[in-house]
Amino acid sequence: MDFSLLKNIITQNKSFIITSHVNPDADAIGSELALYFILKKLNKEVRVINHSQSPSFLSFLDTNNVVEKFDAETHEKIIHSADVIFVLDLNQSNRLVSMEKSFCESKAIKICIDHHQDPGDFTDHYFIDTNVSATGELIYDFIKETSIVEFDYDIALQIYAAIMTDTGSFKYDRTTPKVHRIAAHLLELGVNPTYVFDQIYDQAKFGKIKLLGSSLSSIELFASGQIAVMVITQKMLHETETLEADIDGFVNFCLAIENVKIGLLFIELKNGMKISFRSKGNIPVNKLAAEFGGGGHINAAGTRLFNVSIKDVKSKVIKSAEKYLSEEN
Repeated sequence: MDFSLLKNIITQNKSFIITSHVNPDADAIGSELALYFILKKLNKEVRVINHSQSPSFLSFLDTNNVVEKFDAETHEKIIHSADVIFVLDLNQSNRLVSMEKSFCESKAIKICIDHHQDPGDFTDHYFIDTNVSATGELIYDFIKETSIVEFDYDIALQIYAAIMTDTGSFKYDRTTPKVHRIAAHLLELGVNPTYVFDQIYDQAKFGKIKLLGSSLSSIELFASGQIAVMVITQKMLHETETLEADIDGFVNFCLAIENVKIGLLFIELKNGMKISFRSKGNIPVNKLAAEFGGGGHINAAGTRLFNVSIKDVKSKVIKSAEKYLSEEN
């Protein structure tokens, strides 16, 4: 990967926009803020703007409220006049949602830094490695290989949060020896792993725990217990006073059930639905997600469908999932 090109683009330009996908997770926010700190160290003009509000459990990463929620009246002119726009942790422009039009119309140099498969054709330069654990790992590699800035605690905290969450607290397949060496370096820079884990996973609002209880009660098993299906409705969100962002990670409980190889989470939205796909082993749920207009990783993917209900597609998704089970067997 030619990080020298990326370094040259940064050094030769002045104004930057950084953005990421709808409903950003810790890899998205952490990567954005790590890059923000790099650019600020170089005295660049930089704004971080996202379609979605940042989830409250990640507020500890952004104590200065750097990340802005997109407002067309406020931000369109800024996006159009930027020299460079970075899109991080996504590889399809539709995941920018309300920002997509402004992004596509901007004459800025567009750069994608990501680790997901099957990228779309929507930027000028791509820095993509599907073998790394997280987009945050690519940001780390960029600093390490180019020495564009020195590592410090602020950057280390962001990258650690990104990698820790996208590896499932260092338990997923992409938890390589290199990942542990990176983590060790970040701890040497002052990151407290207990603090990061506590902020992300152990500071849940009461409503989120209530929602988790209802979600677990909704689980059904199919295909002789090899597929677990969880459903979350708007009624459940309303009764627990929770948001879509509070659901992050719930689908993984499906895979915690013995013999389950595929986990599916159906989330009812106000204008459609979202499906999260998870799997074990070599079952490619990214291909399953692609059948319904989505994508992602081999073992973790998702899609959004509009103007449809869960009952319209649930049985179709389960039937398609069964096909991937039979292929594995």
